[in-house]
Amino acid sequence: MKLALGIESTAHSFGIGIVSFKGEILANEKEVFTTKHGGMIPSAVAEHHEKVKDKVLKQALKKAKITMQDISLISFSQGPGLSPCLIIGMNFAKQLAEKYNIPLIGINHCIAHLTIGDLMCKTKDPVYLYVSGVNTQIIAFAGGKFRIFGETLDLGLGNALDKFAREVGLGFPGGPKIEKLAKEGKYIELPYSVKGMDVSFSGIITKAIKLFKENKKLEDICFSIQETFFAMLAEVSERAIAHTDKNELLLIGGVAANKRLCKMLELMCKDRKASFKAVSLDYAGDQGAMIAWQGILEYNAGRKENLKIVDIKPYERTDDVMVNWKTI
Repeated sequence: MKLALGIESTAHSFGIGIVSFKGEILANEKEVFTTKHGGMIPSAVAEHHEKVKDKVLKQALKKAKITMQDISLISFSQGPGLSPCLIIGMNFAKQLAEKYNIPLIGINHCIAHLTIGDLMCKTKDPVYLYVSGVNTQIIAFAGGKFRIFGETLDLGLGNALDKFAREVGLGFPGGPKIEKLAKEGKYIELPYSVKGMDVSFSGIITKAIKLFKENKKLEDICFSIQETFFAMLAEVSERAIAHTDKNELLLIGGVAANKRLCKMLELMCKDRKASFKAVSLDYAGDQGAMIAWQGILEYNAGRKENLKIVDIKPYERTDDVMVNWKTI
C-alpha cells in the first residue's frame, strides 16, 4: 500500500497526516498553539511548531503503525499562511525527503481544504463555502480552476471572531468561546454588510466592541455576531448556487465546526432543494491529512518538485493554481 505523509504549518496548527493513495486516513496528529490572552504572534507560533514537530511525527507514525521507510510521498503546505510557520513545515519536509529519498511536493493549503472535503463528504461538484481564520470565500470549479465567486473584503471570519474575543478578554481561539456564549444570548441589532457577492466583517466587529464597552451583555453580543455573520454567508452562498446552477453546498475550513452556521446553511439549502454537507470536526480545521491527500492528487497527475529550489508561497490564492487533477 502506497502512503503519503502531509505536513501542515500555515498558522496555529502543526499537523502531520498519513494517507494511503486510495484515500484511507491512517493518522492525523497535530499540536495547536493557544493563548489565554492575546492572539497569534507569528514568531511565537513558529517556535511552537519547531518545538513540537518531532513529537507530532512520532505520534503519526505510531498511530499509523509504520516507519518512514513505508512513505512514498511527502507533501507540505506551501501557502498561503504565516511565513515563519510555513518555513518550519517546509524545512522539516525537505529534511525528511532528503534523508529518506522520498519525492516532495509543496501544495496550496486552501485547495487542500476543498479536496479533503470532497473526499470525506463524497461531493462531486459543489459550491464551497470556505471559512477559516484568514479565509472567507465562496468557490466553485469552472474552466480548469477553482474560481472565487465572492470573498471577504477585509478580515476572514475566523480572524474577525478572534479579534472580538481578544478585545473582550476571551483569549485565542475565540470562535468556540463565542459559540458557547451565544447559546445564552438574545439578538442586538448590528450592521449587515454584503456588497454584491462579497462580505465585510471589520465594521461589525468595531460596533460589537463598542457595545461591549457600553456594558451590553456579552452573551447577547456573541449571539448577534453569529446571527449576522452567518446570515450574510447564507445569502452569498445561495446566490452562488443559483448563479452556477450547482446543487451541492460544502462547508469547509475551521469555522465549519460551528453548529449554528451549519444549521442556517442547511435550512437555506433545503429551501433551494440543494444538498448541504459540512466537513466533520476532525477535517474542518487545519490538519496534515488534507495536505497528504492533495499531494497524492497532484503527484498522480504528474506533479514533480525540485527539492533544491522549492519554496513557500505565503500569498498564493486559490484561483492562482491550475487544476489538472480534477474533471467533472
